[in-house]
Amino acid sequence: MEATASVVPTVGARAACLALGVPRASFYRWRYGHQAPVGAAAPTGAPPHLRPRHPRALGDDERQAVLAVLHSPRFCDASPAETYATLLDEGTYLASERTMYRLLAAAGETGERRNQRVHPAYAKPELLATAPNQVWSWDITKLLGPAKWTYFSLYVLLDIFSRYVVGWMVAHQEQATLAERLIAETAAKQGIAAGQLTLHADRGSSMTSKPVAFLLADLGIAKTHSRPHVSNDNPYSEAQFKTLKYRPDFPARFGGIEAARAFCQAFIPWYNTAHRHASLGLLTPEAVHYGRAAAVRAARQQVLHAAYATHPERFVRRPPQPPPLPAAAWINPPRPTPTPQEVSH
Repeated sequence: MEATASVVPTVGARAACLALGVPRASFYRWRYGHQAPVGAAAPTGAPPHLRPRHPRALGDDERQAVLAVLHSPRFCDASPAETYATLLDEGTYLASERTMYRLLAAAGETGERRNQRVHPAYAKPELLATAPNQVWSWDITKLLGPAKWTYFSLYVLLDIFSRYVVGWMVAHQEQATLAERLIAETAAKQGIAAGQLTLHADRGSSMTSKPVAFLLADLGIAKTHSRPHVSNDNPYSEAQFKTLKYRPDFPARFGGIEAARAFCQAFIPWYNTAHRHASLGLLTPEAVHYGRAAAVRAARQQVLHAAYATHPERFVRRPPQPPPLPAAAWINPPRPTPTPQEVSH
C-alpha cells in the first residue's frame, strides 16, 4: 500500500492501483484508515480513523445557526422544505434543504415536525345481550333504484339476542331526522325503559348525528359505535342484510320506492316468523324475542321422545335432543384470560 501511495501523487490513484494490481477500494480503506479486520493490526503508516471535513461543509457556528432557526418557535413545527422555501422568499439563505435534513438527522430529530391532528384511539366495542331488548344493532343499506345512480335507503333496527327486526323503513335518502323518528317509534312500540337498551351502529352520518344523539340521551338509551373501517364490529346487521340480498327473489333493481317497500313488507315478516337461525337453536327470531323459545323447544322434545320410543335402535349413542336455546349474544367477546399454566408455557 505504501508503494501505491508513493506513486499516486504522480500518476493518480486509478493508474497506480491498476499498475500495481491493488484494488482501489482496498487502497482507499488503507489511506483513510477504515477499520481493519477483527484481530488484525492497523496498516503500517495509516492515518487514524478520522474522516476529514469537506472544505465546503458548514462551520460549527453556521451549523448551530441553522439548528437555531429550525428549533425556533416559528419553524419548530415546519418541515425543512417549508423552512427553506420561507427563508428564500424572505431573501435569506442559510443552507440547502438537504443540509437541514442532515443536521436534524445528526441531532436525532428526523421525526414528524408538522403540527398535525392525531387520530383518536378507538376502543373496541364489547357488548353482551342475555335477553331481548338489551342491545340493538342498526344500519342502513342501499337498494338499487330503476336507473343508474338511483338508490333507496333501507333502515333496519335489529335485536342482537333474538335477531328480531324490531323496526325498519325504506326512504328516498339517508337522513338523521328519519332515523330519529324510526328509533323513537320503535322504542315506544317495544316499551323500552330508560337505562335498559344499548344501541350500536357504525359511524355513518346518520348514526353519529347530533339529533340522534340527543334523542337517545332523552330516551335513556346508551349508544356505541364501530371502529372506523371495521365491519366486524357490526356483524348482526351485516348478516341480516346478506340474508336479504341473497334471497332468490331479490331483484337486481327496484322499479320504484313502492316496489322496494313491498318487497321488504314480505321479507321482514318471513325473516321474523319463518326464518330459523342456527345460532338460535333453529328457532325463529319472533319465538326468541317474545319468550316462546322454551315452549317451542319442549314441544320439539316431545316429538323426539316419541320418535325414540318408536325406533330406539335408530339412535345409537343417546336419545335425540333439540338444539339448545340461545344463552348470550356478543359483539366482540373479550379474549379469555390465560391460566397460569398457559402463561408459564
